[in-house]
Amino acid sequence: MFDLVEFRHLKYIAAIAETLNFTRAAERLFLAQPSLSKQIKDLEDGIGIQIFVRHHDGVHVTAAGQMIVSYAIEAVKSRNEIIQAARAVHCGEIPPLRIGFSCFVQQEILRSLSDAYASLFPGCPMQFSGGDPAQLLRRMEEKSLDAAVLPLPISGDQWTVESVASAPLVVCMRADDPLARQMEIQPLVLAKRLKIFRNPEAHPEAHTRLMEMLGEIGITPEVSCLATTPTDIQWMVQSGSGVALIDQKTPLDSSLATRPIANVNWSADTAFVHPVWAEHPALPILIRHFRKANGIKPAKHTPRKKQTNYLQLTLLA
Repeated sequence: MFDLVEFRHLKYIAAIAETLNFTRAAERLFLAQPSLSKQIKDLEDGIGIQIFVRHHDGVHVTAAGQMIVSYAIEAVKSRNEIIQAARAVHCGEIPPLRIGFSCFVQQEILRSLSDAYASLFPGCPMQFSGGDPAQLLRRMEEKSLDAAVLPLPISGDQWTVESVASAPLVVCMRADDPLARQMEIQPLVLAKRLKIFRNPEAHPEAHTRLMEMLGEIGITPEVSCLATTPTDIQWMVQSGSGVALIDQKTPLDSSLATRPIANVNWSADTAFVHPVWAEHPALPILIRHFRKANGIKPAKHTPRKKQTNYLQLTLLA
């Protein structure tokens, strides 16, 4: 039964779903409309599933058909992208992939990205460039970077944002601090000690969101120490300037300790980001790699509606 579904059928299904009209789909596919209608009807009869309901002015997709439509659109898109990339590799036309990264992104994420690219595009160079998120976003807009690995949130219709990692956001303190004897830190206690923050100018959106979240649990912090790197944050904590919030996976000096915040479930989230207009042939394949690695399924197809950006998680790394 399932062998009845050939790739040409997937192309037909995708075209019909995108046009919601057999005649327009047939024109796009360079087929006669009666032939297209018959092949889809034969397929539906063969697999025992009605994919489309026909009307005098068009068609709509059935609930069961929606599953097949989503698969068909993704399969056709994947085929086209992979062939385009493979042709570019064969012709030696893959340009270096220029990747920016924030110093607050865990190195294991960058290693995973580098390994995946080397496996998917053997012999094709990758160039890394560090910087703060605001700078890297600007460079992508200027087309001097193809993509970047950045802390979330990143908003704006001009970005494709694919979440790649998430870790708890925890309080960093000296190991000899009395707070380190506690299993978790109460918000009222944190409010008096939280003074060390990342420089807001490096990622204004993340800083604003963090202030909002702190406000939701009754904390209005005194922002007295600003850091530009994880090393700066740890040095400030060691020097007794206060405590800080960090990604739990951050490599920690032995003189420091971390504890969760009581009654909250905050995370530091990281994403692979590129402009929606980016043209590097490797980008859609890398996005698919991340989705597969994270167990994320493609979004359902919604006919004639603008697709939204990929789901963005809520806080900074």
